[in-house]
Amino acid sequence: MNSNDRADLIKRINTLEGLTDKERSALLGLLRKNKTYGLIWEDKPEDVEERLRDELPILTEVPERAIISEDKDAPNHILIEGDNLEALATLAYTHEGKIDVIYIDPPYNTGKKNEFKYNDSWVDKDDLFKHTKWCSYINRRLKIAKKLLSQSGVIFLSIDDHEYSQLKSICDSIFFENNFICNFIWYTDGHTDNQDIFTNVHEYILCYSFNKNYIKPNNIVDPNIDESSKIQRDFAENSIIKNGAKNPPTRIKLPVGFPCEVESLNLSPSENLTEFLSDVKNNLYISREITKRYNMKYPVRFSNLIVSNYSLQEECEFFSGWMNPEKLKEFIKNDCNPIFESKTQTTLRFYLSKNGVIYYRREGRSSHYVQTVLENMGTTEQNKYMLERMGVSFDYPKPLKLIQYLLSLFSKKNSVCLDFFAGSGTTLHATMQLNAEDGGHRQCILVTNNENNICEEVTYVRNKRVINGYKTPKGTDVPGLTKNNLRYYRTGFVGRNRSMQNMRKLVNLATDMLCIKEDLYTEQNTFGGQKTYKGIFRYFDDGKKQMLVIYREEAIDELVDIIYDMDVPQPIKVYVFSPSEDPWDGSFDDVSDKVELCALPQAIYNTYRRILPKKKDTVVMPEEDALATPEEDKDLFNGMLDFEYDEEA
Repeated sequence: MNSNDRADLIKRINTLEGLTDKERSALLGLLRKNKTYGLIWEDKPEDVEERLRDELPILTEVPERAIISEDKDAPNHILIEGDNLEALATLAYTHEGKIDVIYIDPPYNTGKKNEFKYNDSWVDKDDLFKHTKWCSYINRRLKIAKKLLSQSGVIFLSIDDHEYSQLKSICDSIFFENNFICNFIWYTDGHTDNQDIFTNVHEYILCYSFNKNYIKPNNIVDPNIDESSKIQRDFAENSIIKNGAKNPPTRIKLPVGFPCEVESLNLSPSENLTEFLSDVKNNLYISREITKRYNMKYPVRFSNLIVSNYSLQEECEFFSGWMNPEKLKEFIKNDCNPIFESKTQTTLRFYLSKNGVIYYRREGRSSHYVQTVLENMGTTEQNKYMLERMGVSFDYPKPLKLIQYLLSLFSKKNSVCLDFFAGSGTTLHATMQLNAEDGGHRQCILVTNNENNICEEVTYVRNKRVINGYKTPKGTDVPGLTKNNLRYYRTGFVGRNRSMQNMRKLVNLATDMLCIKEDLYTEQNTFGGQKTYKGIFRYFDDGKKQMLVIYREEAIDELVDIIYDMDVPQPIKVYVFSPSEDPWDGSFDDVSDKVELCALPQAIYNTYRRILPKKKDTVVMPEEDALATPEEDKDLFNGMLDFEYDEEA
């Protein structure tokens, strides 16, 4: 419970009727004694929250800024210009549970001029509510971000010492401590001309999962690991001997034909077996003291070990504590042929070493070694210079190499990535570069405001040039990553009062959001031979999937007739305006197998209700004729659709 909730509860107790003063005092006393573990701060409301009490956010495409590839299979990346709290609310509708990787680089709240803005004011180092404002700000956004993550999703958060402890506590509260993956330390190289006694050469990158049980890291080896290292091998091998209190010794017989790494071998049985076995029996396991006492080498042999032509010639019994002896027994049962491990997708075999020790070898293993100290990942200065070569100016861009490496840890080839503190847009650049290298189809969503024209002149321009290619100041041509689409959106608003006028307006303006939600942007001007009309219905079809948006319910019957005669390979996603939660199911009975219905705007309201602050109390008078067809449009719905008086889509 935050301070605002506690204050509200105290107010309600103080105004609650039917309580004696003694009872009221007792309740307040219990409330004040109720202590919780974690970070506590005084919540500071934002101006943007107040606006969201009156208006609902939507996304509107800026088509003239779209960059569309000739490759029909190019991924659609999205750049949203607007306050990230508003944008996150819209993404909660389009992408709830769909984001696989989030990377953010929020303001570090250092107190430097022009670094962190709150309610249109820069927060400086002397602000008494400096930390409180930052905590309130980041907490609101991370709560929504969690809703966006898929079950196997992860989030990376860059920060430095100024707010590290606060951010860690907030993340522990939102994502839960058991979903904490690690804290990366990024070695930034620092500044050699720094005159401070202690030179800060690091930043932090916190990493959390939505659900740690479902994360599937990729097989990545830290790029600083030498190629000759054992870590880089596609196999692993070691002795299976493991003595200790948790590994009581047992006897295992190796059969004739058991493989050996040397052509021939002849070893005698172990000595002092009687006394040794007696001590082990009393001790229950083979201890270091017993090993030293009898100068014993493992595993203990009860008979001669004779190898010829790389295989055991006589049955030999061994005695030791073992690591996973069941796998060894399975190998023996399989006539000493390699066994397949479905869980690890590897093959496993066993063999005797030249010293008569039993070894395992796991082949087909994918190398995996991720260090939490990130070195040689580039610097902000290097990335700043790269941007300057593009004709873009930005002071503190995150290194391309760093973000690309982070994305490579968890993202799959079809992952959706998000950065809602986009800055210069490095996350999108890294996503496109990663796709170019491994043939992936990752999508990236960027969100940034346009403070000092950053979205238009930095984020957009940078990635436009990455896609299209550019010429350096020295005249060198840099080829573009042309197999990418970039679509540009701005946040807009619709009145929050649930009047019929606002409802219809919301459905009309939310069409761009539906395109994002369905990842479907190819609009057609006809549907089953019938022209489409804005304000009546629109139709999208990219050859793989279809979407029909119906704004006027009077058109349903005629559109159902069209669908009835269509050959539909898979159900058409139909968004239809409805004043309630009913998407006119009864009207679609004859084509129920050809459509997937969704009522708008109710679906949007349902999402926003969970995300946005409570709306202001207002009285909305019913609009009796809001559902009726306007008199001037009645002839449009007379038998066949006749939209000659309405605007074509």
